[in-house]
Amino acid sequence: MSKKKEIDKDTLVKREINRLTDLFKDIDRNKRLTAKGLIEEAAYMRITLQELKDEIDKHGPIDEMPQGDYSILREHPALKAYNTMVQRYTNIIDKLTNLHPKEEVKKEVDDGFEDFVMMK
Repeated sequence: MSKKKEIDKDTLVKREINRLTDLFKDIDRNKRLTAKGLIEEAAYMRITLQELKDEIDKHGPIDEMPQGDYSILREHPALKAYNTMVQRYTNIIDKLTNLHPKEEVKKEVDDGFEDFVMMK
């Protein structure tokens, strides 16, 4: 991988880290260190997943592998890596989402109006 490509990837990863950090800014202070590590991994995975998708789109999901006098068709290595990583990425995003504060469901306070109306 060329130096220019690495710089571009680093920039994309940093942007994704910033995006995710903003999305999960309401995480409890005690959980922030855990969230920080998960956010960094998720950001790297998302950018890598995009690279793998580009590779699959460019070369297709099937790869021809030479075997001496003949060749065999197999799943493209990028597709295999993509399928594995997308599961792990989803798992990390799920863990991050679970760290996010739960929205409290507001219960209606019974003011007795329904009971009053039903008595009539």
